[in-house]
Amino acid sequence: MEEEYLKKITITVLLAVLAVLVFFVIKPIILSIILGIITAVIFAPMYDRSLKMVKSKNLAASIVTLFLVLFLLLIVFALIYFFTGHLLNSYESFKQVDFITPITTLFPSLASNPTFLIITESIIESSLDKFVNSILSSLTFNNFIIWSFQFVVFFFTFYFVIRDKDNFANYTKSILPFPKDITERLFTSSRDITFSVIYGQIVIGAIQGLIVGISFFILGIKNAFLLTILAILAGIFPIIGTTIVWLPVAVYLIVAGNNLEAVIVSIFGVISNFIDNILRPIFVSRLTKMHPLPVLIGMIGGFLLFGLLGGILGPLIIAYGFIMLEVYRGKNIEGVFIREN
Repeated sequence: MEEEYLKKITITVLLAVLAVLVFFVIKPIILSIILGIITAVIFAPMYDRSLKMVKSKNLAASIVTLFLVLFLLLIVFALIYFFTGHLLNSYESFKQVDFITPITTLFPSLASNPTFLIITESIIESSLDKFVNSILSSLTFNNFIIWSFQFVVFFFTFYFVIRDKDNFANYTKSILPFPKDITERLFTSSRDITFSVIYGQIVIGAIQGLIVGISFFILGIKNAFLLTILAILAGIFPIIGTTIVWLPVAVYLIVAGNNLEAVIVSIFGVISNFIDNILRPIFVSRLTKMHPLPVLIGMIGGFLLFGLLGGILGPLIIAYGFIMLEVYRGKNIEGVFIREN
């Protein structure tokens, strides 16, 4: 008995030590691995359809991976083209924009406080300089090499996970210390909540931002591209929404005497806000939905912890935590933060 107990203790200690060592080994690339797994879950339906047509796992996984590579390369080159072509011009244009006049027009009492106006202008200029410098500093050769390695890990993880997804799923299920029905429920909820966050928040939020951006381009508003990017990012975050972008633009147009343009921007903004109620039920009508509060907290916390990619990982991590909590509760009463449609 003591010998068996000693063996278990030894194995447990060895596993713990190895787990720590493995963590430190994969720590620099752990975000790429996680994103590769999440992306594989998202593209699993496309892989299944490809597999039915070509009857080969390797070929089906290669087709889907090639599609993903081309899609991401298109996005990367488009962003590089727009940023290199418009960033410096937009930077100069933003520096020439008079941000003080609208503020003093809306709040006349501030016009008599020159100290406030000087500090406000200084804050705006320094924030703009830091934003541009951060983008330019990320385009160095060393960062390019690092990003290249990250992309290699991401695509290899995606390929093998999507190709062997059933084997990975069965192996993971065999490790979990839950009954079969709870394990199946856990996997189903995890898959559904991943689709819910990706499509319900990110895709729909991006569509909302693009709708607002269309009005900026139609009206020829300066820095329309950067404003559209900001609208997309704002649309992705729940509760905040695109209003935080298009409303100040509309107010600025009114102050500048462009009332018709302000009305057009407001119309597109209102349409963008209604998109949430139209498209979200279509995308996630059969999936588990998350309360907007943990999504918002997860996006902000994830962004502060992991950077830009944390905006995706944060809400998913919190969602999986609530899924485990629901499994622990084991009750039929609907949850507060994760609920059925």
